[in-house]
Amino acid sequence: MSTTTARPATPTKSKASHSVINWMLNNGALVGLIVLCMALFIATPHFLTPNNIINVGIQAATVAILAFGMTFVIITAGIDLSVGSVAALGAMVSASLFSNAGLPGGLTLIIGLIIGLLAGAICGMATAFGKIPSFIATLAMMSIARGATLVISQGSPIGTPDSVNWLGSRVGGFPIPIVMMVVAGLVCWFILERTVLGRSMYAIGGNLEAARLSGLPVAKIQIAVFALSGLFAALAGLVMAGRLSSAQPQAGVGYELDAIAAVVIGGASLAGGSGKATGTLVGALLLAVIRNGLNLLNVSSFWQQIVIGFVIAIAVGFDVIRNKAAN
Repeated sequence: MSTTTARPATPTKSKASHSVINWMLNNGALVGLIVLCMALFIATPHFLTPNNIINVGIQAATVAILAFGMTFVIITAGIDLSVGSVAALGAMVSASLFSNAGLPGGLTLIIGLIIGLLAGAICGMATAFGKIPSFIATLAMMSIARGATLVISQGSPIGTPDSVNWLGSRVGGFPIPIVMMVVAGLVCWFILERTVLGRSMYAIGGNLEAARLSGLPVAKIQIAVFALSGLFAALAGLVMAGRLSSAQPQAGVGYELDAIAAVVIGGASLAGGSGKATGTLVGALLLAVIRNGLNLLNVSSFWQQIVIGFVIAIAVGFDVIRNKAAN
């Protein structure tokens, strides 16, 4: 009498394909970045050259640093429209204290970062204690910070100290802006993945009232979130100033929209409760690759804005689809 043993069930092709589709939907920005890079490699031989890849990294660095700070805010279901202006203000204060007050360069760099942190904390307090929507609070700060930048500079660029210029330089041929981007990304990842503050951000973004009832100090966390966003914005502004060896009164104009776009393209939900540092980095790189590729293809800057707009619309569309699927 012969016996047969049942063979373990093997995954079907449909299940495998379903897993692949799910992975692609959950990592749409990364898939898009890979496909775009392949297309540009075919379209122009200049895209994958070492110099151009480094240029893409440098172009992405400022937006990525801003976007890492924005990630904290969006995860908590907020928005920060002030980051571009705060970036300009932090750099301008640093440059002015060095050029006009004669303070040491290293000290002015630290003061520039503190200015960003304080500007963000004020927005956080307005949201947490004043119950002002983050959109309105940061819109006001955007105007205040830009106005203060123009008042300090009188509309003219101001030279920056060597400590700031170093942030935009190269060491051993490698660009420091890319190093700053990586460091900022690691700090963002560590806060979100390895700290109580990071877990609290997800809880607040997922359900603010439930987070409050569970005993989380919601007001303090909101202030910390916006303070971090301001700090990252000031760092981005100093990197921008370092690249130009001067603080520009109109630096960072419109950068808040690129930062928001990078975070959303990277998979964060504007409804809050989701987002990650790696996704934000991919989103910033995707925007930089699009602009770089269009430049290499001699596409007008006017058309570039249209393309970026479509990319943002598609990313938000995916966000809406993900939210509907989750509900």
